[in-house]
Formats: sequence, C-alpha cells, structure tokens
Amino acid sequence: MKAAIRSKYGTPDRITIQSVSLSNPKENEVVIKIKATTVNRTDCANLTAQPFLMRFVLGLINPKKIILGTDFAGEIVALGKGVNSYKIGDRVFGFDDNGSESHAEYAIVTEENIFSIPDNIDYKIAAASLEGASYAYAFIKKVSIESGQKILINGATGAIGSALLQFARQHKDAIITATCNTSNIELIRGLGANKIIDYSKEDFTDMDEEYDFIFDAVGKSSFRNCKSVLKENGIYISSELGPYFQNLFYPLFTKVMSKKVIFPIPFKKKITIPFIIKLLKEGKFKPVIDREYLFEDISKAYAYVITGLKTGNVIINYNPYHH
Repeated sequence: MKAAIRSKYGTPDRITIQSVSLSNPKENEVVIKIKATTVNRTDCANLTAQPFLMRFVLGLINPKKIILGTDFAGEIVALGKGVNSYKIGDRVFGFDDNGSESHAEYAIVTEENIFSIPDNIDYKIAAASLEGASYAYAFIKKVSIESGQKILINGATGAIGSALLQFARQHKDAIITATCNTSNIELIRGLGANKIIDYSKEDFTDMDEEYDFIFDAVGKSSFRNCKSVLKENGIYISSELGPYFQNLFYPLFTKVMSKKVIFPIPFKKKITIPFIIKLLKEGKFKPVIDREYLFEDISKAYAYVITGLKTGNVIINYNPYHH
C-alpha cells in the first residue's frame, strides 16, 4: 500500500509517499480502507515534534510511528479474531492524537477505537468531525454554561473554534461573541455567533465588553491579556499550552482567584465521539471544510495547515486510489 512517511521530525518537505507492506490484523483489530482523512494541528505537531514535549510521547530522537495521520474515515475490509461489533463493509471513523498511521491507503485499528459513521454522513464530513470537534468538546464540558452568560470564542474559524461555536450554540440562551477575519464573517454568523469581532481591525482585549468565558481556540491570546475582559468568576480556557507551558500550571494557581484558568484535557473517545455522532445525526453540527488535497499532494496540505491560515478542516481525498 501507499503511505505518507516521515522517518525524522521536520518540515512538510520531509514527507514522502512510499510503498509499505500491510500487516494482517491481530486479535481485536480491523483493516480499514481509508476513504478520507484530514491534516490537522495535531498532525502538524506530530510531524514537527513541536512543542518539544511531543517527543516524550512520539519518540525522543525519531518518531516511533513513521506513517503519519491521526484521524480516518473508511470501510472495513478485514477482521482480526475476536471482532464482534463490526463486519466487513461497515463504514467507520475514528481518531488517535498519538497517531493512527492513517495517512495511507489502509490502516489497522483496534475495535475499541472505531465508531460507526451515521448513514446520512459521507466520508469527508465524518473525517472532518473528529480532531477539532473532540477538543472543542473538552472546552464545553469543562464548564457549566447558564442562561444569559457571555462567551467569547477567539479563533472561531479553525477546526476547534468552528465546532466549539456550534456546540456552544446548543445553549440557546448563551450570548456568543466570536473573532474571525473579514472574509469569514458570514460563515461565523451562519454558525450561530451573536456578535462578531474582526480581529484584523479590532482587539477584543481592548474593548469594554466582559465575558463569563473566554475560549481561546487558537491559543493566540493569553490569560494575562484576557483578565481585563473576564468577569468576576470568569474562566479562561486555551487550546495551547502557552509559550512557557503556563496553561498547565495556571489552573493550580488560579483556584483561589476570582478569575480562573482551566486546561481542556481531552475526554476519552467513548465519551466525545458519541456526542459528536448524536449532533451529526440531528443536523446540529456540520464541520467546516476549507480545502481538499489529493493523497499524493499531502505534503502541500501540511504546508498549508502549518501556516495557521486554514478555515475549519483540510481534507485528504483518496478517491483516485480507490476505484
């Protein structure tokens, strides 16, 4: 099979498409014919090993897994012993931020790490509903949102932010302000923002409005900068560790303060993905898709995602490889 390989950490130009052998599935494993994946922020961190902390998970000097890819949507083509919940031909999807080795024509995944794709959802939408949405769930479920409270989502156009906006909108009486660039104002309005701040023209931290929750879905602000626009008993959550990993430690220091930091440690997939599936089925969540790349152009997809300019999700299309 063909797979996107990087044997050393580095930039997208280190990625090559190579032929590798496909193993037989072991007990409780399935072989999935990949129909769609994304290139996301987690993939880019796995490629570059940035921040350095990633190396303690991925491999200190060189990556333990040389095939890239964290999420997948596809069709089961082979079953290992002991697989009882699925059959050949089932449409499934899943995500592993430590690496699913899914930037390939096929992937081998354990039964516990796959979920059935709803009938009304295609492979591209399924793949785009995983990484960002899983992290967005961690934001929304770490807090208790009450009627009339004000939420600011910084970076509402990314995979996390666009999912987070839709999840927050389930709290119908919440007042949601979202930041985005000029070209995405109508998109963000359509996803349910009550108020939009064009970050290319205004800085929300310099404005008079105060918020009960500030969700920094791009990690481009900081608790220090946001304190002035947080209400008393307000909460700041960032998707990033911060340049000094401060967002890991702030929750300890701010416990006794009126304005607090929470770090959005992800929930287990058996909690997050059923929640996502429910909203997909109900039509209450639709992931935003920016661009599609052919599998053979996957290094270009990585180069684009690393710029930080993507809107929503970037899809890798495998159709030319699967007739």
